[in-house]
Amino acid sequence: MQEFYENYRANVEFMEHELRPKENFDILTRTLKIGDEELSFFFIDGFVKDAQLGKLMMHFLSLPHAGSADNLVRNLPQIEVDLCEDAELALTAVLSGQTAIFGTNFGKKCILVDLRTYPARGVQEPEGDRVMQGSRDGFTETLVVNTALLRRRVRDTRLTMEYYNLGGTSKTDVVICYLKGVADESYVMELSRQIASLRPKSLTMGFQSLAETLIRSRWYNPFPKIRTTERPDTAAAQVVEGSVLVFCDTSPQVMILPTSLFDYLQQTDDYYYPPLTGTYLRLVRTFILLLSVVATPLWYLSLEYAAVLPPWLGFLIPKEPGALPIILQLFLAELAIDGLKIASMNTPDMLSNSLSVVGALILGDFAITVGWFCVDVILYMAFVAIANFAQQNHELGYAFKFMRMLILGLTAALGIWGFALGCVLFCFFAATVKGVGHGRSYLYPLIPWNGKAMRRLLFRTRKKDFDSPAAGRTQKP
Repeated sequence: MQEFYENYRANVEFMEHELRPKENFDILTRTLKIGDEELSFFFIDGFVKDAQLGKLMMHFLSLPHAGSADNLVRNLPQIEVDLCEDAELALTAVLSGQTAIFGTNFGKKCILVDLRTYPARGVQEPEGDRVMQGSRDGFTETLVVNTALLRRRVRDTRLTMEYYNLGGTSKTDVVICYLKGVADESYVMELSRQIASLRPKSLTMGFQSLAETLIRSRWYNPFPKIRTTERPDTAAAQVVEGSVLVFCDTSPQVMILPTSLFDYLQQTDDYYYPPLTGTYLRLVRTFILLLSVVATPLWYLSLEYAAVLPPWLGFLIPKEPGALPIILQLFLAELAIDGLKIASMNTPDMLSNSLSVVGALILGDFAITVGWFCVDVILYMAFVAIANFAQQNHELGYAFKFMRMLILGLTAALGIWGFALGCVLFCFFAATVKGVGHGRSYLYPLIPWNGKAMRRLLFRTRKKDFDSPAAGRTQKP
């Protein structure tokens, strides 16, 4: 901790030396003369509400004298006001948007006034997590707005939000949110200790930078270790059930910890429909996701053992297999799908939908007409491409894609034994995922087995009236 000087002029020179207002057009200083005393303001243009700062200066000018920092704070007409003796903390506060005030008789103290206003977009519904029914708001890149959206839905005194400022260049604000007495206390303590001990160089990429510092490096395992959401209603439901949320400033995504593979089977729309409809949608989603992993490997395996197929499965054998080997066609189609995705993302919005659809149709028709691909390959790969959108997490979609390509490659090399080995490796990778903290197994409630929790994950049950938010939670095995 570096304290300020006793001398007012020395403190002002220190702030000017560190902030360099003469070199930075957006870092401003203002000096007010009140009788024989002076007040110096340090703030960043664009982060401060001009009208409120103007009213604050008018308040100071109306005083006969400034006096000490302690006396001035008592009668200051502002809500968020604090005294600070730590020079590094004051610099970080100014760079975060607060206003630092130094006075002739303040001594080693300065006044920090929070008049921040960040440039931010509205709380419109997230593009990647839309619902047919329900609320239409979503998290933004502003931390305070996100915590307010959650407080609006969970009006419980046990809702706890612990604040951390991670060092480094960015000095990013991070908040751990949980419901005290409902969340696993040992997990919360471990997660808090882990985040407090982080020393990242910066968190300029927001939650993704934080996630990479929290997770142990296992590049070979593609399964997502952290589940995120941009919907406040989803986050509120998770925190009430005992999950821990991690907010990161500048990121609209909120981490939900601990994470299980089966959590991805749930979507917000399931709870805005009646239990029967929600259960149907969830079962269909689960079936399609699992089928997308083994669809092309099973089809290729049937081609390898075409001689032993029963007559009623004869439709699986293509009449015109194409000029290229089937296995090569399947891998090329996988790459082509990703190429179309990348092209669609880099295309202007007004053209992206038409370009992706027209591009897929033209490429597919051209490949069949020329004779490179067979119709069956296009059909199965079209199903796989659509099945990836059955769930909303793109990282999980790519994990299933890599597993599908692994199983397909092993099937082509070793036949039925390769298919069996690929399925075993799929289960192995899923079972060995290490999340943040000790948490729970990635395959919970399958491993360890919890029948009640599994039933709630697979079936959309009727919501009951619990005496406590802790009742019926499925977070801890």
